Amino acid sequence: MVRRLSLILIAAVLIVPALISAQQPLQKIAINFPTRSGASWPMFIAKEGGYYQKYGLDVNLVFGAGTLGVAMISGGEAAMTNSSMEQALQASSRDPNALVMLGSTLNRGMFALMVPNKIGNAKELKNKRIAVSQIGDAPYNYTVAMLAKFGIKPREVQWVPVGTDANARAAALISGRADGTMLTAPAYFPLEKQGYKMVANMADFSDIYASTVYLFTRKTVAANPRLPEAIIRAQTEAIKRFYDDKAFAVKAYIAYDKQSPADVERIYDMIAKSNQLERVPYVLNAAIKSIMDQANADTATQLRDFDPRKVIDNSLVDRLAKEGFFEKTFGPGIKAEVEKKSKAAFK
Repeated sequence: MVRRLSLILIAAVLIVPALISAQQPLQKIAINFPTRSGASWPMFIAKEGGYYQKYGLDVNLVFGAGTLGVAMISGGEAAMTNSSMEQALQASSRDPNALVMLGSTLNRGMFALMVPNKIGNAKELKNKRIAVSQIGDAPYNYTVAMLAKFGIKPREVQWVPVGTDANARAAALISGRADGTMLTAPAYFPLEKQGYKMVANMADFSDIYASTVYLFTRKTVAANPRLPEAIIRAQTEAIKRFYDDKAFAVKAYIAYDKQSPADVERIYDMIAKSNQLERVPYVLNAAIKSIMDQANADTATQLRDFDPRKVIDNSLVDRLAKEGFFEKTFGPGIKAEVEKKSKAAFK
């Protein structure tokens, strides 16, 4: 009888906290995703797979390209934006005390330099019109870095700002307003079928980084210190699901970007093959250096006097690594990657 009562008490100790936790209301927040591309995939899976909910969050994913993400978190409309590192650094340079970068889920991009078939190669873009969303944004900087590989300086092309996202840049190319533009997958897939061609791809240049960061306002973090950890844990588990479950990953992507399953599978294969989604999301020193160099190559985007140490904080990822979160999530085989990324992290 005593043993039975003891078992009942033990069960109560285990079950009651779980029931209390389950009854606690989820925290409602919005998160901005600035691109309909593979860079946003961890958020799509975290939402559709219930990983945000697992960590106590009721997340509304809101699209907003370019500077809208920074505007949303600054205005309190969103808790976080999956910002390009370029955008985050530019915004932070204007007010280093307002923003903080707490991790990075992507460092390689699949931006393709697309042109009409009549253009033979990238070198022929000198003195031609290049469509960008806006001067100084991430695709602009990627384009500057890409053209430099072919000996073309920023002042040697005519920039055509079109606003919004990759779809508008593609439209500028199709309509003849531009002779070239950088497009992400899957935006450039339909153009290939229409006779346009790729003359260069960022994925082929290891020294051109296309990094994204977990960008918060310091005000948001101070008001809810547990929130960044909940988001990073949720999206890290979503990245594991990405690599483990192609069918679910494709389904989750299509929920936010109505592309054909075949095209989404093509993107998936490209990302998975090159391991582009970071399992251990440190902000990397090499990425910061590359992107600062890209920005400083053009007077329109210079960051020469800005110290990125004012806004980059890898301490949360460091703590999760020391606590064994990544090994628990991905298995003991991730230990070498954790050590490698820790050494490469921005200090």
